[in-house]
Amino acid sequence: MLKQHLQLKLSQKLSPQQIQLMKLIQLPTLAFEQRLKQEMEENPALESGKEDTGTLEDEYADTFDESEDSERIEAEDINIDDYLGDDEIPDYRTRANNYSEDDSDRQVPYAAGISFTQHLLNQLNTEYLDDQEWTIAEFLVGSVDESGYIRRPVADIMDDLAFTQNVYTDEATIEKVLQKVQQLDPPGVGARSLEECLLLQLERKEPSPAVEMAIEILRKSFDHFSKKHYKKLLQKHDIGEEALREAIGEIEKLNPKPGGSYSGGTKIVEHVVPDFTIRIVDGELELSLNGRNAPELHVSREYSNMLAGYKNARDKSKQQKDAVMFIKQKLDAAKWFIDAIKQRQQTLYVTMNAIMEYQREYFMTGDERNLKPMILKDIADQIGMDVSTVSRVANSKYVDTPYGTRLIKEYFSESIKNEQGEDVSTKEIKKILETVVGEENKRKPLTDDKLAKILKEKGYPIARRTIAKYREQLGIPVARLRKEI
Repeated sequence: MLKQHLQLKLSQKLSPQQIQLMKLIQLPTLAFEQRLKQEMEENPALESGKEDTGTLEDEYADTFDESEDSERIEAEDINIDDYLGDDEIPDYRTRANNYSEDDSDRQVPYAAGISFTQHLLNQLNTEYLDDQEWTIAEFLVGSVDESGYIRRPVADIMDDLAFTQNVYTDEATIEKVLQKVQQLDPPGVGARSLEECLLLQLERKEPSPAVEMAIEILRKSFDHFSKKHYKKLLQKHDIGEEALREAIGEIEKLNPKPGGSYSGGTKIVEHVVPDFTIRIVDGELELSLNGRNAPELHVSREYSNMLAGYKNARDKSKQQKDAVMFIKQKLDAAKWFIDAIKQRQQTLYVTMNAIMEYQREYFMTGDERNLKPMILKDIADQIGMDVSTVSRVANSKYVDTPYGTRLIKEYFSESIKNEQGEDVSTKEIKKILETVVGEENKRKPLTDDKLAKILKEKGYPIARRTIAKYREQLGIPVARLRKEI
């Protein structure tokens, strides 16, 4: 049975302007510049630079004042033809590439370079190969990943050659061509496993007892070596600690990812532009916002004058009404965008200033152990803004400090109570853990249980599983893999 009833409820919805403002706040400096450029291209009523004469904002406000002195704009009262003649072409339309004279090219030039695959193919040109071998070699080079490995079985490569290249061969021929590919530079390229990669590099080294022992260890005891079972290696190969240490030293000099050593690639490195700068001046912290986040913009006087001319107009037409509505829309959008940028600047500065003051002790010393526990709500409560606003600033902005450029969200951390009941940052605990591991005896590295005991003695009662979690976050391997001979 269907029933009708009334229900009242409160709901909060963001206006389109608020949504756009949140998106602007979230943008880092480079993305903000692109957004600014896009807006200026789309809205001719928005201009850059200072407005030299008059108080345009007052005139603009008067134009749209809907008080009894100035009624809502009526299209029939406007003759826009006087202002939109063909002979009045805006200056920006006559400039090449739409740039002003004082604009500078801020793009960073990059070297062209060649790809890793092409680098290997160029070397193949010096090898003597018949047509079939060349096709196989070219296919093998195309199968090399960015680390320098071929991670596919020879049988699969043989099938692919038959299906895609119409080349029918056997595994022995592919192995023969693969050996030639593995002689290319960088050493170790074309390997099918880490063991083979290291052996290829060792075989190119000048022979010595240490190199020969390293080759023997990798061929006969790779599993023991990878798990650092040094006692088993000593017994199996009947050698002393010094000889084992020298052999392992030779292996540690090798490159496990030979493809990563190629510097001629075409990858573009991302450049981070700090949104804020913190400096210590006369013993005090000084915060500044990147000037590229504070452009000088104003509403076009020409467009404002077009709209202001409606009082003297008498002609009436639909085209005039459409033109007036277009101008009003562009002027409104330009005014809102200028206000939104000012709001963005204020929000960014206020948020970062609150973070700087909250972490004053750290920014004065650079010691991560002085980082206080800080969550988004702590800053949001201080500046009277929503947590989501603080999150947008912290997740996408960088700050340049005397101790390096860091993502702002890295200064946020949860808290754990020490033995005195005081809240300490998890970053402080991780820093202490890192220091303890760095000072340990590598012949007998500390287990997670021992690390937990040491931190408890230092006043941080932390469970072993928490130690394991922090250790993994820091990229520190387990005790067995930290062992050295």
